[in-house]
Amino acid sequence: MTEYFDIGGMSCSACSARIERVTSKLDGMNASSVNLLANSMVCDFDESKLTTEDIIKAVEKAGFSASVKANEKPVTKEKYTPIKTRLWASIIFLLLLMYVSMGHMVGLPLPHFINKSPLVFSVLQLILTLPIVYLNRKFFYGGFSALFSGGANMDTLVAIGSLAAIVYGLVAIGVIAFSSNDELIMQYAHNLYFESAAMILTLVTVGKYLESRSKDKTGNAIRKLKDLAPKKATILRDGVEIDIDAQAIKIDDVVIIKPGGGIPVDGIIIQGSTSIDQSALTGESMPVEKTIGDSVMSASVNKSGLIHIKATNVGTDTTLSRIIKLVEETGSTKASITRIADKVSGIFVPVVIAIALISAIVWLIVGKDISFAFNIFVSVLVISCPCALGLATPVAVTVAAGSCAREGVLIKSAEALETLSHVDTIVFDKTGTLTQGNPQVTEVFVYDGSMEEFLTIGASLEKASEHPLAGAVLEHCKDIELKPVQDFSAVAGKGIKGTIDEQLYGGSIKYMEEMGIDLSVAKDDIDRLVSEGKTLLLFGKKDNLLGLFAVADKLKESSTTAIKDLKNMNIDTIMLTGDNKGVAEAIRKSVGIDKAIAEVLPDGKEAEIRSLSESGKRVAMVGDGINDSPALARADVGIAMAKGTDIAIDSADIILMKSDPKDVVLAVKYSKRTMKNIKENLFWAFFYNVLGIPVAAGILYPVWGITLSPMFAAAAMSFSSIFVVTNALRLYKRN
Repeated sequence: MTEYFDIGGMSCSACSARIERVTSKLDGMNASSVNLLANSMVCDFDESKLTTEDIIKAVEKAGFSASVKANEKPVTKEKYTPIKTRLWASIIFLLLLMYVSMGHMVGLPLPHFINKSPLVFSVLQLILTLPIVYLNRKFFYGGFSALFSGGANMDTLVAIGSLAAIVYGLVAIGVIAFSSNDELIMQYAHNLYFESAAMILTLVTVGKYLESRSKDKTGNAIRKLKDLAPKKATILRDGVEIDIDAQAIKIDDVVIIKPGGGIPVDGIIIQGSTSIDQSALTGESMPVEKTIGDSVMSASVNKSGLIHIKATNVGTDTTLSRIIKLVEETGSTKASITRIADKVSGIFVPVVIAIALISAIVWLIVGKDISFAFNIFVSVLVISCPCALGLATPVAVTVAAGSCAREGVLIKSAEALETLSHVDTIVFDKTGTLTQGNPQVTEVFVYDGSMEEFLTIGASLEKASEHPLAGAVLEHCKDIELKPVQDFSAVAGKGIKGTIDEQLYGGSIKYMEEMGIDLSVAKDDIDRLVSEGKTLLLFGKKDNLLGLFAVADKLKESSTTAIKDLKNMNIDTIMLTGDNKGVAEAIRKSVGIDKAIAEVLPDGKEAEIRSLSESGKRVAMVGDGINDSPALARADVGIAMAKGTDIAIDSADIILMKSDPKDVVLAVKYSKRTMKNIKENLFWAFFYNVLGIPVAAGILYPVWGITLSPMFAAAAMSFSSIFVVTNALRLYKRN
């Protein structure tokens, strides 16, 4: 069976990876996948061998919390102080602490009783640090819990680093309180480093706060999907119209859909004809003509005529429900991207602790006193404080995200930026992504009379029409003076007719042929336009063809350049669309895309992305419609146009505020630069440790009598952090 769980206590990809490892080893577990962003897990297991209680116990044993996911998550009191409160309270205490500890360095006044007493000066810093430690105690609980359970993570790094600074500060206070050496007292009083511990905890909390703001996006997307289908419906029973809840519709019920109404279920039209807007589900740029016997899908919109449909799929079996299920499932099966710092933290932290302990013990064995050994122990911990290691990724990502935002590209998470740097295939939706998303008249041909006369006839007839393409014709002819139309009528799915001095017809090729209009004069034009995938609106009288409008969804100006740039970066490009093959192939050739897949339904788009991922490709999906949301969730990175639907935006990892395809290229370039910067940061962070840890452990003492005091160790640690931050600031440079 398959079961969904809510997971608590995860802070990084090392946490999700550990939970997956632990649960995957359970007897009877077929597959386990953890979604860090959504704090959830989906398990496929043999219920004859394994129970949900067994799974929950295994997760709890690993140091996390778990519960079976409910349809509506209950509101529960947070175990720790809410993150926003922690952040602002930490900042307030940090500012006070920085004023006390460093204010005198820049000439800021301090009360005389503080300046006069080193002990008061030191204890006051401790007092200001303790609230920050308490507010952020979850890092210590989570970090040490993970460490003791064999899975060190970023919380472990934060806890070890800040605790080392606090322990050193406490030792310093002890020296100040009990030493009679005034020089030593002043030395320790000005090198406490409580502010280092407070700064670590506060800065990490800033990052956690920013991450938490994006964690509800998946839930928002699903809620908005559910809101697409109408809540109420009108059905026909025993010849009587009855208003009921849409969820109460049963298979074979006859549902009445009025013009402008949403369709609540999948069904077949049994009465009437109309034009259906399916763009929310299929991505088709043009509404589709439907008549008796044609199928319709839930969440599509009836644009014109009154229709009766017979329900064929209801409840969880409708097209919309299947899309919702895909979004929920693909959020849990998205490839797990592990941060570089998390990959090494499991080894780095225990090794450092071991070095510190072994060094202290060795010096005790060779005859040094406890003070000397503790000095060595603290020095090793402080110089190897993982501030630089912990900052290497988030600082670079924060700077890169800020730079991208300046360019109109919003990055929701560090994982998205990291994953994008490894993408080798980018899949584009067509409508609204590569194209402008609104049909326009691209060409006009006149075969009888003048251009002005033809435009007047076409616009006048379409003015009375409810057909969606009428807007494209009217926009093209907006400066034309219209004439009144008599005896106007619409033939659903075919065309229109009316009288302007004489009987006139407008509509599809098939309708013109039925009306006896001779199309031979336009044969070459029609063949060419149809091969280009354009929609034709023809107008005629008696047996003469007056002219035609070619309507298409135009390409965005930057689409071709964006595809070319991606190909120069050795990235494969694919286009998915619900439009017909003619349109898809024409766009593919115009833009230069490697491959086009046409007539793809929502589950087909998701299936294509899944197929690419399973073949070993690193895939990014670019889209803007509701129908793209499952594919955006399934892809390693989902990229949404800001002018698209809210659901697509919420399902995506990256948002292009200008809805410009060339910003996809910008995002890829920034992701690659960021990953390079992170690797540089990590190198220097470890470089300092490789040089500093042996010195701190006392390797130079036997020959030259040199030891590294905790003050110098902390200074070296601080310098490594400054170096990392400075290097990351280079990402502010524009691409």
